[in-house]
Amino acid sequence: MPKGKGPQGKRITLKVAKNAVRVLFNGRRRLELGKMGIATFPKCILELADVEELDLSRNFLRKIPNTIEKFQNLMWLDLHSNQIDELPAAIGTLQNLTFLNLCNNKLTTKGLPEELTQLRNLRTLNLGLNCLETIPTTLGTLRELIELGLFDNSLTIIPKSVKKLPKLERMNVKRNPLPEFAEEEKPIDTVKRIESLFLVEKKDLCSSCLQTCQGERDELHKLEDMTPGHDTSDKPSFPSLTTPNSTARDNQEEWRIK
Repeated sequence: MPKGKGPQGKRITLKVAKNAVRVLFNGRRRLELGKMGIATFPKCILELADVEELDLSRNFLRKIPNTIEKFQNLMWLDLHSNQIDELPAAIGTLQNLTFLNLCNNKLTTKGLPEELTQLRNLRTLNLGLNCLETIPTTLGTLRELIELGLFDNSLTIIPKSVKKLPKLERMNVKRNPLPEFAEEEKPIDTVKRIESLFLVEKKDLCSSCLQTCQGERDELHKLEDMTPGHDTSDKPSFPSLTTPNSTARDNQEEWRIK
């Protein structure tokens, strides 16, 4: 078994964690431990609990311990793409948190603690790609929320209290069995209708485009010949023009003159 590996995933030492601290352009310090093969929350990072941002995404974490409450300066927490099925009640103590990404985990409705509603400064919450069947109506107390991700769950209803959040600008509910967002099935139209027709001269087409257009024109003529009572004697003819999809939308009159 490779050194540093074991049943609990990769071990993170305090030295490794310290080397993973980055200072961002805005002056915040971010502890970047994403995609490190971590399966258990590293206790050693409690020594760095004064960071403003913590990235533990793309690991194998199943649980977040209540010791997360030590990170009282956290404004940004990314836990996406783990195997988390429930959040600890202590998540509600992170009063400075404005960004929380829980996307692509195994969260169920029961796994969302009531204390989540204590994050009164939260502006972005991503719960997409989980196993949620309902959303607690109490999330409607997150009145600073601007962006809410609920996509790819099993939701059949969105609480009115959530829909009416005063600052909510974006709510992604795609790929949920929501009747109110279900698209009506459009009837299949076997006839392709053309709304606009633009004409160009044959000399301006490449050989392959010209061949395609001529083939389609021949098919159209066959259909015309099969139409009862078809008479083309009184229709104008433009022998040097064909009908591809053209960029002549804005200057087709010029094409006609030429």
